[in-house]
Amino acid sequence: MSESDLPVPPIPNARDAVRGLRPSQIREVANAGFGVADVLPFWFGESDRVTPAFIRDAASAALAAGATFYTHNLGIAPLRVALADYVSALHGTTSPDHIAVTSAGVNALMLAAQLVVGAGDRVVAVTPLWPNLVEIPKILGAHVETVALDYGERGWQLDLEQLLAALTPDTKMLLINSPNNPTGWVMSRDEQRAVLAHCRRHGIWIVADEVYERLYYADATADADSGTPGADSRTAPSFLDLATRDERVICVNSFSKAWLMTGWRLGWLVAPAALMDDLGKLVEYNTSCAPAFVQQAGIAAVQQGERFTRELVLDLRASRDHLVDALSTVPGVDVKAPPGAMYLFFSMPGASRSLELCKALVREVGLGVAPGSAFGREGEGFVRWCYACDTARLDAGVERLKRFLAQRGTH
Repeated sequence: MSESDLPVPPIPNARDAVRGLRPSQIREVANAGFGVADVLPFWFGESDRVTPAFIRDAASAALAAGATFYTHNLGIAPLRVALADYVSALHGTTSPDHIAVTSAGVNALMLAAQLVVGAGDRVVAVTPLWPNLVEIPKILGAHVETVALDYGERGWQLDLEQLLAALTPDTKMLLINSPNNPTGWVMSRDEQRAVLAHCRRHGIWIVADEVYERLYYADATADADSGTPGADSRTAPSFLDLATRDERVICVNSFSKAWLMTGWRLGWLVAPAALMDDLGKLVEYNTSCAPAFVQQAGIAAVQQGERFTRELVLDLRASRDHLVDALSTVPGVDVKAPPGAMYLFFSMPGASRSLELCKALVREVGLGVAPGSAFGREGEGFVRWCYACDTARLDAGVERLKRFLAQRGTH
């Protein structure tokens, strides 16, 4: 038999769990904007402002000093201490032994899942939700079930009884993102208390994505629970305010939002100390460590950045209110001001096919927003608009939206 007669081997593919992951529809819409002149992009979750100078200067100084080598898997000691102090000030006493530095918040989410979830495990997630959280357990072979938030006159709300009913004894992990991307929903302290008690009874891990905890706009008097150690009006309610540091709670955070460091890829975990040795192994086999000079920038952020973060939150609140008022004048738009994060997740004509709508908005008027379907089937019927920019830019976007609806005869 000649070589030409040999059977052709099949085309190699990734394993089924990976092939079954859903692609990012946000990226799909952004890709539709390539080649379109003068697009106003509100689709990604980041500010249009650069990282503050004091953070950039710290990184530059660290580079100049030669901070270009490997570090401890769990992060350099000064950053872990700085993060422990920061978390302690917001949520009660936390030791560096409970802190692990990661290469971005999304890396922290992957590491948390790898620590506790395996093939065949059952995971519950509250949705609509940033797709990375839902897809990460699937990479590991886990099965993800969702509990959807409800939308009504008070905006997005959790049906607590529905969530508790879904948290059956065979559940391995609960994924909660609060403040929530995309809705801006914030879980109340009473809801957290009920969920924590339920998960304690059944031995369920809670992985809390709290990267937006500082982007919180509710009245402090309505949130501060004087009987809760660590409760702080500077942050949204956190599971760290209620849980001990050595139970089945892992809180994920990031430098991306509160200090405008999206491109730096630096995050951290607060987790039981008993997990840290195994977590160090996972970090080694994933990224080995976060870059040393970036970690030095992280120290500057948490030690010197409090004033900046407070001013950022005031600016974001003003932008949120401005955009809510502007969108409320557009016929067919239903929008509510959320208590957290940096997004409005609202309904409008055509949003029942949100991916198609968002591509048309880019093509026809150069307006870039994210389709609700990118955040799961529960998000269909809505679009997400990131308001982390100046109000003039928001006004220009609203005018384009009005023009689009007028052209389509829906305005």
